[in-house]
Amino acid sequence: VGIFFVCDKCFNSMGLKSKILGDGEGYDYHSLCMPTVPWAKNKMPVIFYPLDEPLPIMLSLIMGLQHAFAMVGGLITPPYVVMKFTVDGFPFTNIELQQYAIVAALITSGISTFINVAQFKIPFSEMVFKRPIYIGSGLLSVMGTSFTFLPIFEIAIRTMMMDGISGEDAYGKMLGTSMLCALLEVAFSLLPGKVLQRVFPPVVTAVTVTLLGIVLVGTGMKYWGGGVVCAEMIWKEHSQVVDSVGFGMPVSDVPSAICTGNGKVQLPYGSPEYIGLGFSVLCFLVVIELFGSTFMKNCNVILALLFGYFVAGVSNYDGEPYVNSQNIKDAPVVDFLWTQWFGIGLYAPAIVPMLIAYIVTTVETIGDVSATHEVSQLSTDTKEYTHRIQGSLMADAICSMLASVFTSMPNTTFSQNNGVISMTKCASRRAGYATGFWLILMGVFAKIAGVITSIPDSVLGGMTIFLFANVFVSGISLFGKLNMKSRRIRFISSMSLAVGVGVTVWPWAFQDMRASAYTAAFWECGDCNEFMKGVRNGVSIFLSTGYCVGSVIAILLNLIIPEDPEGVVVDGSIHWSIIGNELNAKDVLEDIKDKKNEVDDDDFSEKGKSDEDDISVA
Repeated sequence: VGIFFVCDKCFNSMGLKSKILGDGEGYDYHSLCMPTVPWAKNKMPVIFYPLDEPLPIMLSLIMGLQHAFAMVGGLITPPYVVMKFTVDGFPFTNIELQQYAIVAALITSGISTFINVAQFKIPFSEMVFKRPIYIGSGLLSVMGTSFTFLPIFEIAIRTMMMDGISGEDAYGKMLGTSMLCALLEVAFSLLPGKVLQRVFPPVVTAVTVTLLGIVLVGTGMKYWGGGVVCAEMIWKEHSQVVDSVGFGMPVSDVPSAICTGNGKVQLPYGSPEYIGLGFSVLCFLVVIELFGSTFMKNCNVILALLFGYFVAGVSNYDGEPYVNSQNIKDAPVVDFLWTQWFGIGLYAPAIVPMLIAYIVTTVETIGDVSATHEVSQLSTDTKEYTHRIQGSLMADAICSMLASVFTSMPNTTFSQNNGVISMTKCASRRAGYATGFWLILMGVFAKIAGVITSIPDSVLGGMTIFLFANVFVSGISLFGKLNMKSRRIRFISSMSLAVGVGVTVWPWAFQDMRASAYTAAFWECGDCNEFMKGVRNGVSIFLSTGYCVGSVIAILLNLIIPEDPEGVVVDGSIHWSIIGNELNAKDVLEDIKDKKNEVDDDDFSEKGKSDEDDISVA
């Protein structure tokens, strides 16, 4: 007891306690860890940690680990899919190459996250551009491998391999092509703030974030049902397809309609076993929200994921485990970048679709940063917001170039982590640094990567679909800050969401079904030359990506549609259909004045009279 007392006194006198555990009301762990009594009148509020909050080491590591777990499934999927199904190919025997793709993606994403969270000012930028130019957003905005480039990498590498180029060399050519095309995003980042605000106003960012949330929720549902690939190939299991084409057998084995990302259990997409595993995560989130302490609520993501992992670990299907321990055994103890090398080349047919993909990531990044501002309780009407948009675009471009040097695919901001900020109420930069630390650690100590890759896809889906829904809610919140009584805003929002949500729900109007390249009726291109195939693929990706086409429509409409007539605001209690097809509200008011002298312009303003007066005017 005496030794403990002396050590505790030294611990406090050296200031280690405040650095490791924190000090003050926000770090009263006794109160933070007390369970919640549901429906009680006096509840412990969930503490919000703002951007500049100096989180202690332990809390930073815990918050950062949640972000790392939330993004790890998404950031390792594109390189893993490319290496396994395209570069390596059937029968997928090069496990070392697949593991390296995960290691490189984790380390690259960790370094990129450090850069984006830190925000560096470029020296002498004020002398050249008459304003400061930054690299990084300075927010808790993490970065990881972008899904946008996945189909382009797959199609381009597969095309080059058909021409006799090895998978590894083809991958290297795509890395060089990515470096070249990233210069487009550098150009976007150098545009003046006024131009960025004019091209990407709040209505555009609200549309982008909302569509991002819708797209991501769909991806989360694919994971929850068993996995992305098997979800997109489930049509093979349809009885009419099997009976008429497959003669009682599946149409083809690769890619398979059977989910293989859940240990050794292989079942069709949507099997109740997979749904149950993902549902266990959602149920535990509800339990934490009802009974959990403040600390547990701030860490609900990782706790729910670990609970789902535990349920999967103690469960089996006909004796087969849901957790693939082979991933852990196959992973080396330590690994790093450049233990595999692919060279740097150039593939000209991929330049056009890659440029379009970088336009997509530009719009996506602006939406992501706007959503991060919203969940971080920061204003978007400040110079800092403009600087963060500019810095995040520059970080996107620079980190994508670095990713090619690091033998990984392009990096971009990760929108799903805004859901983590929303749920944990932690927007501190230190949590972002901790996220980068965990990602690099997972990459270097490859056994950790093996553990992560052993988590069943259905468990990840149960977590991610909840997080992704929070991104969608952030988009709705951004709409709530707009003047939705404006006819112009309503028209831009409706038109862009109509197309964006439509192609998100059903992308096959413009997109090829998986394993059915160049067959979409919109633009069949099986006999096209390589350049036209590249153009066609870029256009197809653009039109079938909801948040891309919807955001571009919002940008264009915002530039060409004039502002509403001054002094006229549509009151929420009056619908435009009452007025008819008249386009000029001033004309309508003049007509009313001519017929009834009782009405004046103020009756149509937001500062008008009571609801009864509004009804009489209508």
